[in-house]
Amino acid sequence: MGRRLLASVLVLGLIGGLSAPAEAAATWTPAYDLEGACVTLQAFNGSSSLGYVFKDSVGYGFTGTAGRAEPFRFEATQLGRYLLRDHTGAPPYQSMLGWVWAGDAYGDRADWTVSSSAGRYRLVSTATGQQMGSYLGGLGAGSATMALTPATGCAAVPDIATGVSGTPAPAVDSGGKLVGWIDAHAHITAGEAFGGSMHCGDAYAAGGAPVALAGCASHATLGWGALLEAIIAGTDPVDSSEHGWPSFTDWPQTDTMLHEASYFRSLERAWQSGQRVLNVLLVANRVICELTLEHTSCDEMDQIRAQSQYLRKMQDYIDARSGGPGKGWFRLATTPAEVRAIAAQGKLAVTIGVENSEIFGCREIQDVPQCTTAQIDAGLNELQSMGVSGFYPVHKFDNAFGGTRFDSGATGAAINVGQLLSSGHWWQATSCTGPADNDQPLVSDGIAKLLELGVALPPGTVLPVYPSGDICNTRGLTTLGRYLVQKMMDRGMIIHIDHMSVKTATAVLDMAEQAGYAGVTSVHSWADRTLVNRVLGLGGFVASYAFAATDDGSGTPAFLDEWRANKALANGTRITGYGVGTDINGLGSQAEPRLTAGSSPLVYPFTAVNGTTVTRQTWGTRTFDLNTDGVAQYGLYADWISDLVDQAGSDKALLRQQLLQGAEAYVEMWENARS
Repeated sequence: MGRRLLASVLVLGLIGGLSAPAEAAATWTPAYDLEGACVTLQAFNGSSSLGYVFKDSVGYGFTGTAGRAEPFRFEATQLGRYLLRDHTGAPPYQSMLGWVWAGDAYGDRADWTVSSSAGRYRLVSTATGQQMGSYLGGLGAGSATMALTPATGCAAVPDIATGVSGTPAPAVDSGGKLVGWIDAHAHITAGEAFGGSMHCGDAYAAGGAPVALAGCASHATLGWGALLEAIIAGTDPVDSSEHGWPSFTDWPQTDTMLHEASYFRSLERAWQSGQRVLNVLLVANRVICELTLEHTSCDEMDQIRAQSQYLRKMQDYIDARSGGPGKGWFRLATTPAEVRAIAAQGKLAVTIGVENSEIFGCREIQDVPQCTTAQIDAGLNELQSMGVSGFYPVHKFDNAFGGTRFDSGATGAAINVGQLLSSGHWWQATSCTGPADNDQPLVSDGIAKLLELGVALPPGTVLPVYPSGDICNTRGLTTLGRYLVQKMMDRGMIIHIDHMSVKTATAVLDMAEQAGYAGVTSVHSWADRTLVNRVLGLGGFVASYAFAATDDGSGTPAFLDEWRANKALANGTRITGYGVGTDINGLGSQAEPRLTAGSSPLVYPFTAVNGTTVTRQTWGTRTFDLNTDGVAQYGLYADWISDLVDQAGSDKALLRQQLLQGAEAYVEMWENARS
């Protein structure tokens, strides 16, 4: 080969060859209908056939024999984009040298943007912009159009079945009321929270379950992720095999808080089993983010913006896997009317909230607020532009709006250190009777353990001393906090009082009562019951944390006990619908198997509350069973709901009724707030 010819080949390889002139008469539109298709590809240059694509040694060539054509499976990666798999499961990808070769894993160059016109298709590398065609005799960068012919012999798409079958009962009754349960507190966008690397795994990913649920090296034995999870969840940082898809030998478990537990096929299982509303809380924490070794922006508003985009892309992804725009079962709802319209179609309405400590940058440092009323107004405008229905004015730390409710024990010690780093001071508490903000939140041995793990405190820090027994945060609702709450009420936004100190929440409820405002909630068992009673009195909404139905030996309350206690409150008769707060992916453990599961197990298959038939769900090679795994991942909430109702004894009919009216009660509360 002469030097000039060799140089020409190398240049063509690097730039992908010369493109043919565009076909002026053709109108190309995104191809949305190829999800799961098994087809052969016949390439054309204009009206001239280049042949059928067949599998060669490292790539693909052309043959004139249809019987030798390679069958390809299409798997949507986003709207109008696909991963292809040949009969061996290998994904064709656009190589740097110009040819399309067979890969061993999904990557950016295996993603193809597909459009169609008059029965022909164009496949363009999403990463490089090169169109699939003929390149130096083989399949590669070129300008071919493709005819797709149905075929057999395609590789299966690695996926997760929901295990749900049968026809569900209607999601709306004859009177227009929603029929289904609500998860009022979930964090399915955690993959983008805390700077993007603390959490291992994603609720969805281009390339499906093998990509979204792969293990992470940072979370393996003695990795920084494993050490951080040991601090947060008490897991073993040494015995951390980190095997994800397909074996899942180490996670998900009820206590693995930094691994994905809400993959979209598991959410789909819960929806198919009677869930009608999923309230997704975008979550952020600057201090936790800065503890991670790898992260994007730790600004809490930046974290919220990233999760908002993630959630919308997730809706698009599920649409893509369901046949095109608007065809998916996962629909974002920004108004009560949209929730009702989505439910009427039998789909899952996904509402949006926010839970973070420094919202709008409104920290307080040594009692000095770090924001203004103008920033609050701008922040509220931005949240509403994202479709946010409500949020937590106060979360884990005292901020410019008010004081927080304390965590206790070792968790309290860790969060109090975060409080110091956020505000420049420890929590300030006093003894109290009646409603309290928990027991003593920080003990010296808890601090000592944190120091041993390398948590550094500012030089000269003096450890705080708290009284024993019930204590209350001395901080209440601030002037800025009153401004914020009033503006939230003016806009009809939902005010989440969980995490507020008793003093802060009391002032907020006073304002709501004076205004006759119903838009207040307590949705995951993180408020004193006296405050819960006031929420019910306002016509607000209440849900309990998704603890096990009865005692699971973990030291947490039981869901049935929580529900009965709230039902017995003075305003408990106002409960028409009741909710569940899973806190999935929210640095909170999930329900373990109840202690009586061995003697009175949930029997598979079972009939869900909406009449569908449900079998055990399998991820890869691991099959989950509520009786032995607890709620290790979100799909098991289908099982948990049915088990919960079964364990309610004489209250079974009432509990089932209130759970199935939970979505309706939540939407009515929201409508009243906006009226």
